[in-house]
Amino acid sequence: MARYDGGVTMVDLKLGKLPDRTPVKLAITITPDLQSALTDYAALYAQTYGREEPVIELIPAMLASFLESDRNFVRARDEARRGRP
Repeated sequence: MARYDGGVTMVDLKLGKLPDRTPVKLAITITPDLQSALTDYAALYAQTYGREEPVIELIPAMLASFLESDRNFVRARDEARRGRP
């Protein structure tokens, strides 16, 4: 269904407007043990998928996966976005 919006005909698409995808650079300091674990993970990733990826490329996916799997965080974040306490 189309709608008229200020001189422009707008079409209701199933896919909404894409969110901002501008990369944000974040610098962190980690312990040597964590660096070792990340290096080991990258090695197992390469062994599993037959493709080497640098640790720096794996970290964003690992963080996203962690946050998405935390049900309490997801629930609280959704409620906060909807304006609920």
